[in-house]
Amino acid sequence: MKSKFDSALKRRKKRIIRQYALFWPPALVFLTIVRSIGTEEIGSFDPGITISIILAATFGVIGGVISGSLQYILEEKIYGKASVLKLGLAKGAFIILFLVLFIILAFIVTKVVFKHNIAFWTFVMDEGSGPVYFYIITVDIFMTRLRQVNLMLGEGNLTKLLTAKLYIPHEEERIFMFLDLQSSTSIAEKLGHIKYSQLIQDCFYDLGVVDEYEAEIYQYVGDEAVLTWELNKGLNKDQCLNSYFAFIETLERKKDYYLKKYDTAPSFKAALNCGRVTATEVGRYKKEIAYHGDTLNTAARILAKCNEFNEMILISENLRRLVKSSHFEFKLIGDVPLRGKTETVEIFAVNPKQAQSEPNTNINSQSL
Repeated sequence: MKSKFDSALKRRKKRIIRQYALFWPPALVFLTIVRSIGTEEIGSFDPGITISIILAATFGVIGGVISGSLQYILEEKIYGKASVLKLGLAKGAFIILFLVLFIILAFIVTKVVFKHNIAFWTFVMDEGSGPVYFYIITVDIFMTRLRQVNLMLGEGNLTKLLTAKLYIPHEEERIFMFLDLQSSTSIAEKLGHIKYSQLIQDCFYDLGVVDEYEAEIYQYVGDEAVLTWELNKGLNKDQCLNSYFAFIETLERKKDYYLKKYDTAPSFKAALNCGRVTATEVGRYKKEIAYHGDTLNTAARILAKCNEFNEMILISENLRRLVKSSHFEFKLIGDVPLRGKTETVEIFAVNPKQAQSEPNTNINSQSL
């Protein structure tokens, strides 16, 4: 399933680059317009407002691709693997590199397209360049901070908060998956809290493979994670089920890494349910998006039954009824009483069919 993990990274890279490529053109066009209103360009080269706007938009797209690519490298190759100091130095180096590439691009256009005869160092130190450099650095830092806020809230949730989309509670049809580290108590006792936290960090980093299946990571709670999908997205191509087996296969592929570093091979049990929930913005001094409803409570209660029935993944009858895939085998567990619920819930265990290309997790043979 390495290809799936790589696909998730490529998908993430495209998303970051797209965000930066969309942001930078209006940022540079804005700078161009502001500099042209009521002022006289003091630099040695002034192509005029119309050409300047076209150049700003073009440079914005190219600069966005460069800046987005550098941001992706920072997030995937450096963040979490270096100290705060090294991370800051890396970001500073990337900003300088971005600015240098931007200057070189502008110089080439000036020389080749506009046939303006000017030495490179003279171009760099042009009187009107200082404010432009400062603006580019400021915008790039702002984009990095905005990107961090977006990651903290979850991909796409920043837009929902800024547009007040969830200010008034409303109902949505969603699928929820609750994931829990198997044998977490014994692992924590063996590793100690620092090493255990590092293990959780690594596991949830590998959980990034679910991005390939359009999953939204709703919450991290200790050693648990809660994933969610809009109903149609989760059912499309069985993404809600495939995401779990992709994650398990990723952990299996990195088994040697985990054994060497933590002397344990982590595995996660899961429970899924679907239904109507209320989505809303909560909090005054710390805002986040919250989902409320019996759908989540039922999924959490089903998760607690994995150990009892010696299964790694269980789903509700509500979800089983909607999944039409022939790629999985569903074993009826039965009508099961759940804590806090007066009525029993029919639940199923899930296994990928051996004839399919989906990973075989041998879930029934795993130690619980």
